[in-house]
Amino acid sequence: MEPSQSKKVALVTGAGRGLGAALARKLGKDGWAVAVHYHSSKEGGEEVVRQITETGGEAEAFGADLGCQAEAQALLRQVEDRFLGLRLLINNSGVYLPVRLLETREEDWQVGWRTTATAMLFTTLAALPLLRASGAGRIVNIGDSACDRLGAREMALGYHIGKMGVYLLSRSLARQEARHGLTVNVVSPGYLEESLDLPTPSKIPAGRFGTNEDVWRAIQFLIDEENSYVTGAHIVVSGGWNLR
Repeated sequence: MEPSQSKKVALVTGAGRGLGAALARKLGKDGWAVAVHYHSSKEGGEEVVRQITETGGEAEAFGADLGCQAEAQALLRQVEDRFLGLRLLINNSGVYLPVRLLETREEDWQVGWRTTATAMLFTTLAALPLLRASGAGRIVNIGDSACDRLGAREMALGYHIGKMGVYLLSRSLARQEARHGLTVNVVSPGYLEESLDLPTPSKIPAGRFGTNEDVWRAIQFLIDEENSYVTGAHIVVSGGWNLR
């Protein structure tokens, strides 16, 4: 294997399906070796690995409950053992349960923030030594198009509070890690084609739902080695949705 400093290794969390799976495939196509994390979507994670490797890429699937710090730490040890390093972490994990505020049960609340802010924090803390050692480390956290402001929410309160936590943690880590040459940024989609509870497209100012490709283009900018001075940024990829 190549030395960890030169090999482009990425870890994508929540990559067994949806946006995470699409981002893992994009990275594999772009020449990255990809650690594909899944929690409950084992078959999906293994399928993503198959899709990457059958086109000549390098990938492996890893299962973990990232809401548990010990499992997040074990995941990063496995990634290091397999790939010898890490240059990019995309914290995409997050479970959205469309439950109304007054109907929220304990499990709805817990899974919302545990799979977002908690998972992002534990995974990032475990990954920092490898990302620093790479000499060109990048962290991209997937937020939500309104995660940067307080306001009333009708559904999935645990998830939305978790995404606000992702935003706050991202800014805190960006300030902390700048001295190590490690950038931390947020990319926040609005409604994507695969999102739950989609409104009519006419309600989106751009007239259409977002695509995984739209999100990928924003991430490409942030992980470019020449953009090392961009940290603590928040790129909203929403076609104008939630701009109020």
